[in-house]
This record gives sequence, C-alpha cells and structure tokens, in this order.
Amino acid sequence: MTRIEKEKQTIDLMINIYCKKKHKGKDGLCEECQELLEYAYKRLDFCKFGNEKSFCSKCPIHCYKKDMKAKVKDVMKFSGPRLMIYSPIQFIKHIFE
Repeated sequence: MTRIEKEKQTIDLMINIYCKKKHKGKDGLCEECQELLEYAYKRLDFCKFGNEKSFCSKCPIHCYKKDMKAKVKDVMKFSGPRLMIYSPIQFIKHIFE
C-alpha cells in the first residue's frame, strides 16, 4: 500500500468517525462530510510529493483552501483520539509514521 493510499484510508476513517458522532449519520456520510472526503482525496491524488509526502501539517506547501483546512483540522482534532477506540491498529500506525 502506498503512502497516499494509507493517508486516504486514515482520512476516510477519521471523517466517518466525525460524521457518525457529530452529524448522527447512520447511512454513510452526510453531504458536507462527503464533500470534505472527496476534496481530501483530490488533494492527496495531486500531492506534489507523492509517496514521499509527510503529514500535511508539516508540509511546506499548503494546498487546502482555508475553509477546507479548518474543517479537516476539526475532524482530526475530534477523531484523532477516538481512532484509538475505533481502530487501534490504524492509530498505532499513524502515530509511528
């Protein structure tokens, strides 16, 4: 699995946790969260660094629009600690990368 695929898997999981808890989504993602996920995938697909990328927060090039960056930060702040409960293996992998 490539670095980009791992990042996609992690952001997908985090957005799903966020949507389920904050927006009470039972049948998948709400429209807002689906839009955010598609945007994140698009940004990852066109990442200049490809499989050599670091975490977006440490990247010298910020390719997210300000509003989307704020939404992703909210998702990560909320879902990050909850990854330990919902997907401990993913949490450990994310920590050590």
